[in-house]
Amino acid sequence: MPRLFGTDGVRGLANRDITAELAVDLAVAAAHVLAERGEFSGHRPRAIVGRDTRVSGQFLSAAVCAGLASAGIDVLDVGVLPTPGVAYLTGALEADLGVVLSASHNPMPDNGIKFFARGGHKLDDAVEESIEGRLGEEWDRPTGADVGTIADASEYGSRYVNHLVGAVATFAGAPNPLDGLSIVVDAAHGAASVVGPAALTAAGATVHLINAEPDGYNINDGVGSTHLEGLQSAVREHGADFGVAFDGDADRCLAVDGEGDVVNGDEIMGLLALAMNANGTLYHSTLVATVMSNLGLHRAMREAGIDIVESAVGDRYVLEAMREGGYTLGGEQSGHVIVSEFSTTGDGVLTALLMGAQVRAGGSLREQCSTILALPQVLVNVPGADRSRVNTDVVLQDAVAAVRKELGLDGRVLLRSSGTEPLVRVMVEAATKVDAQRHADTLAAVVADRLCV
Repeated sequence: MPRLFGTDGVRGLANRDITAELAVDLAVAAAHVLAERGEFSGHRPRAIVGRDTRVSGQFLSAAVCAGLASAGIDVLDVGVLPTPGVAYLTGALEADLGVVLSASHNPMPDNGIKFFARGGHKLDDAVEESIEGRLGEEWDRPTGADVGTIADASEYGSRYVNHLVGAVATFAGAPNPLDGLSIVVDAAHGAASVVGPAALTAAGATVHLINAEPDGYNINDGVGSTHLEGLQSAVREHGADFGVAFDGDADRCLAVDGEGDVVNGDEIMGLLALAMNANGTLYHSTLVATVMSNLGLHRAMREAGIDIVESAVGDRYVLEAMREGGYTLGGEQSGHVIVSEFSTTGDGVLTALLMGAQVRAGGSLREQCSTILALPQVLVNVPGADRSRVNTDVVLQDAVAAVRKELGLDGRVLLRSSGTEPLVRVMVEAATKVDAQRHADTLAAVVADRLCV
């Protein structure tokens, strides 16, 4: 039976895969597992629950709150708030548990449930497996005064904004660190539609806001970090210094420079790594990046005297590597960036603020990213493949070995099973786009032939 939890919680089609019944059961199981592990601090544990703007988040959030309260947990429902905002409040308010209802960058019909432990850290695989194993079990239900309460706590969104503004001021070493900057913000009709522009404005920027009118149905619909064309046009139209685009739950951020060219997560990580290394806050001069990061980032960091520690794909695995080594910066090519001094998970709004501070201090975004020259990279998704055989099929592995031999030191190949979708991803980097595309298409065909039913 496939594992219920993926790389970022439980995710699927809302009201089919992700039902109200499942939401209640997951909340109860999580409460029991974390209590038995000694994660709860007192007699009446407390949870923070937030969501993105999907219409299904309304009933799923209500179900999670009901499940937690039925298990004796007091719930603070913060309403619509980015995932990193819920993580921050879980830690700042010393809550015992945090829960987010979101499917991140996925289309509106999907939704998901992800948990944070005390301190605002994502649960590790073993805890998630324990929760999954406890679904539907019989349990001794509290009654009377022992059941939990549910309170509207939407006012805590402003506390998250204040945290972000304080963080960027600390990073820049000055108040109003974005003063004078013109920034376009694409909020993806998602969870950062209010707090994102509020934080950037409070830090001194002039914000031109697009796609910030969520109606429950338009989240990620041709907008946000997976659809940058509108942001590119808006940056040129306003003559802005740069633009940023969030995904639905704003745990990631991609950018567009003043010329309208895309700045990806590798470039953002590289820019911040160089800045932090210069001011002495990049621990051991080391950046944590996933196996998907481009060889160009590796080369640029090496030339700057910065090491890279590689992790599996997923910001939870980036964070695990950061915590194990005490590192202060990590992230993904997709735009998840973690600065451990200020956040326990990827935070798109924080990333936008820190980029802005660095642009104001050090010159245009394009100039600062000019040393991070990416090799052409092609990613081909193969749907319907048996993901369990990616690393064991002999014919496929022989084909991968042949491509790697031809590429030598001027490229690389990565085959990866998606943790959130039924896909096998084929990624190839090469000296030219033509070679990268040719090899990626060849391997994708082998994957389809060998692994698809």
